[in-house]
Amino acid sequence: MLRDFLLPIMEADGWEWLVAPIQQLISWGASAAMVFGGVVPYIPQYRDIKRTQNAEGFSTYVCLVLLVANILRILFWFGRHFESPLLLQSIIMIITMLLMLKLCTEVRVTNELNIKRRSFSDFDLIYFWHWSKFTDYVQCVLAFTGVTGYVTYLSLDSTIFVETLGFLAVFTEAMLGIPQLYRNYQNRSTEGMSVKMVLMWTSGDTFKTVYFLLNQAPFQFSICGLLQVFVDMAILMQVYFFSCYPQKPISHPTHPASTKAL
Repeated sequence: MLRDFLLPIMEADGWEWLVAPIQQLISWGASAAMVFGGVVPYIPQYRDIKRTQNAEGFSTYVCLVLLVANILRILFWFGRHFESPLLLQSIIMIITMLLMLKLCTEVRVTNELNIKRRSFSDFDLIYFWHWSKFTDYVQCVLAFTGVTGYVTYLSLDSTIFVETLGFLAVFTEAMLGIPQLYRNYQNRSTEGMSVKMVLMWTSGDTFKTVYFLLNQAPFQFSICGLLQVFVDMAILMQVYFFSCYPQKPISHPTHPASTKAL
């Protein structure tokens, strides 16, 4: 859009020689924003956890949602090639979520003294995604990738399967804020959650949704984008409500306090 605005002005003033370089810079800038923009909101959250050595306010199920969504998006690429920046974005996001999981696991295990260790190989649904070692999360991600990758390989000739895979990737990402929303509700507090992260979520999701609507993107893209914005706003409302009306956290007598982390 910016390129279409600048092009006639430059041509009219005899600046044609600048058009190509500016177009290239705009293209590179947009690609870089697409690849790295998604991971920016997690930088303040990572720093907060690193500084306080407390991961209780951040739901690691956010990492699970993004890992699943981006793995499915990469598999979708094999069925229908899309732009390379979107593919690179998924790869960078997977790496970022693994780093977040590594930090959260290390911090949580350090604070959980004399607590029975749990592992992925236990296959205990009660403690799913609440394991004691980072390698357990890696094993789970590899298992999911292997199974879904094999099914995708067998079904690449099916248009219905490929389109469904793409929809699941978008819809799963739309559920990104739900774990954090529920975590805040459980804790009756947003303490430990980076408000900057949620503000970045909101601005990014709003921009993305407006882009979908203006460019008449597929219907499911716009619906999922609106859903993301709605969840982001709900989390920001929690921030306001719990700061103005502090709540007493709900006790869980049957579980240690340290095992509440999602």
